[in-house]
Amino acid sequence: MNNLEQDRRLFLKAGAASALALAGGSGREGRAQESESAKDSPGERVVLGIMGVNGRGAAIAQGMMAADNAEVGTICDVDSRAAIRVGELVGEKQRRKPKVVGDFRRILDDPDIDVLVIAAPNHWHAPATILGCAAGKHVYVEKPCSYTPAEGEMAVAAARKHNRIVQMGTQRRSWPGIQEAIAKVHEGEIGDVLYARTWYNNRRPSIGYGKQTPVPEWLDWGLWQGPAPRLPFKDNVVHYNWHWHWHWGNGELGNNGVHAIDVARWGLEVTYPSRVTAGGGKYRHDDDQETPDTMMVTIDFPEKKTITWEGLSWSPLGPHDSGFGLSFHGTEGSIVIRGAGYTVYDMRKQEIGTGTGGGGDREHFDDFLEAVRTGRLPNADIEKAHQSTLLCHLGNIAYRTGSVLTLDPANGHIQGNPEAEAMWTREYEPGWEPEV
Repeated sequence: MNNLEQDRRLFLKAGAASALALAGGSGREGRAQESESAKDSPGERVVLGIMGVNGRGAAIAQGMMAADNAEVGTICDVDSRAAIRVGELVGEKQRRKPKVVGDFRRILDDPDIDVLVIAAPNHWHAPATILGCAAGKHVYVEKPCSYTPAEGEMAVAAARKHNRIVQMGTQRRSWPGIQEAIAKVHEGEIGDVLYARTWYNNRRPSIGYGKQTPVPEWLDWGLWQGPAPRLPFKDNVVHYNWHWHWHWGNGELGNNGVHAIDVARWGLEVTYPSRVTAGGGKYRHDDDQETPDTMMVTIDFPEKKTITWEGLSWSPLGPHDSGFGLSFHGTEGSIVIRGAGYTVYDMRKQEIGTGTGGGGDREHFDDFLEAVRTGRLPNADIEKAHQSTLLCHLGNIAYRTGSVLTLDPANGHIQGNPEAEAMWTREYEPGWEPEV
């Protein structure tokens, strides 16, 4: 399958998911009617610039266009092939063709752009968020919202300083079935909930050993690296395997673990932990990957509650026959979340209830756009996003230092561990240091 066909599939997939979510209603009929009346109102139109369209960014473009009175004004990617392809696809689906640029700072400089969408690699997430807020843009940033804990704190500070709406792409915060499950947890349906188990399983292939080669003519390698200190180009990094290099990525914990850990933290009603431990290693493949493919993290909170995460990137079978999910365990029963639905069990392990709802992006995009228009905080506001992303950072730091992290439960800061404390931030390429 060529790249154009892949992008078209992403567009069709996102469009279908949006249509299904819209058809489902999810109890938002009144708001839908209000949106109809405002659909063609220029004053209500939200114009977006999308940074990074190799994969996820293309799907976001389609999903945002499907929302009421939203328009993609600019497509940006350091891969000129992707920028042109997705720019053409967007141009086929809306009244005005988007601008196509290679440098996201053109989005920041454009007064017609209301929102910066960040779907670039992780090391760009917080620095671009901070710059976007300073430029007066609202921000939709893919998960995780930061590459380091310090960046997460700065992103929160930037959003508040400039009074900008910032939403992280943890869509489950807006899925009706998940919201219903969390409401049951909070209402005491399974008693006093003390523990949440989260997991992610997959069967990822080896990334092999990359070779240093000349930078392809279609890639701006310097701008791709941006705030990260410069390294030579290798042919197995772009466009996905950077996830498994500590220089740019946060491993599977930051890639997929954040989705489940965010819901677990939400359900347990906890914020900052008091202790984090981690174990595992890179066992399956002999290749360039630096991050673990087998990982177990335990996160203890001062409220006497615990979250665990198990990540197996090479073995597809997870708990409850699910490759991704989480379970809440209370004194009167348990709730297991798989996909967009949930199952309630009593203390005899008997199923006593189920629920489901639409999945996908539509509800989350609608929530964000409504927040932009009204000024209220969105479901995955940057402060909540930072608090959940921080748990992933702490798990990675515990793993990389081989130590038990003792934390200040007031803010999650590491205490009495200089090696771990040094990983709170990172070194930056001169001139790219984020500032609030």
